[in-house]
Amino acid sequence: MDDYIFSNDFSKNIDAMIYTCGYETCQPGHSYGPAVRSGYLIHYILSGKGIFQTEGKTYHLSAGDAFLIKPHTLIYYEADARHPWTYTWIGMQGIKVEQYFHRTTLMKVPYVHCGQHEEAIRLCHENMFKAYQLPDHRDLMMNSILYEYLYLWATKFPNTQIPSREKHISYVEEALQYIETNYSEPVTIQDLANWLSLERTYLYRLFKSMVGMSPQAYLLDVRIRQACTLLSNTDLTITNIARSVGYEDSLYFSRLFHRKKGQTPSQYRIAHQTAQ
Repeated sequence: MDDYIFSNDFSKNIDAMIYTCGYETCQPGHSYGPAVRSGYLIHYILSGKGIFQTEGKTYHLSAGDAFLIKPHTLIYYEADARHPWTYTWIGMQGIKVEQYFHRTTLMKVPYVHCGQHEEAIRLCHENMFKAYQLPDHRDLMMNSILYEYLYLWATKFPNTQIPSREKHISYVEEALQYIETNYSEPVTIQDLANWLSLERTYLYRLFKSMVGMSPQAYLLDVRIRQACTLLSNTDLTITNIARSVGYEDSLYFSRLFHRKKGQTPSQYRIAHQTAQ
């Protein structure tokens, strides 16, 4: 494999996105830093050895080890003078990446020996290189591999002492995503609690403390908001709109809509389609 470097600097992604990956056979004594990086990077060492310095500590690493670079943290790494390392790396950015890494041991100790998981780690890096070479839609394939890669770290090197607040945030984010994805189905809050494997009363307290309303109230808000969009921008019947936002009974939907908006769906449609 020839050395390669891919860079795609998206610093404000909603969730997570690959922004760099590469493979390099280093010369003896080759070094990088001291410097800071803008995203999270994992280097996986294929052969040779070297040192990695971060947060005042020096780690002596070799084949089969991987190390994590955190954004905006001063780092330095250097290939051994006699047996320089060859490594491959994957870098990612996004507002949820830190949370994902808190699910692993790497946020406490920024390196790990991959051991029995070496083959799986190496395969992700190899697949990333293959995706990089695709002529079309490589970003989709590379990001799909990134999520597989993050899942691999979270399951093979799990942090068994995730702070309670991190767990709570994760539960609420999953609940929000579930509601936004499934509002058009006749789902219930019990369905949501079952999906999260949580007691319904616990979910209620957790959700309300972080979002400021109950899961049921949030689900209703999402459905009414989507109904408003359909009323303003389509000619769908009220019955079809009700079904599209999770209500088989259009009369029940109309009562809920009137309670939230102070207008019937038909009145809302007339007012907002005329205003456009």
